[in-house]
Amino acid sequence: MAVRRLVIHGRVHGVGFRASLAWEADKLGITGWVRNRRDGTVEAMICGGDEAVATMIAWARRGPPGARVDRVEVELGSGEYSGFEQRPTE
Repeated sequence: MAVRRLVIHGRVHGVGFRASLAWEADKLGITGWVRNRRDGTVEAMICGGDEAVATMIAWARRGPPGARVDRVEVELGSGEYSGFEQRPTE
């Protein structure tokens, strides 16, 4: 089981990024959470099999239509999650 924390930079607010990422995560069987941050980034904690997590990271580098992803920071994450949730902005 892989757990990764993502911070996505670019035009990622107001384009449905959180909802799209949550939908992709559900489709891949990924657990964790996603939220907008006040600094204009999107942060996500994703947990799943190695292949599913790699696929989710590749998706985050593209994002949904209307987004412009400049870069994605990927680091080791922690925690255990039972589902995938959209959290409030922090």
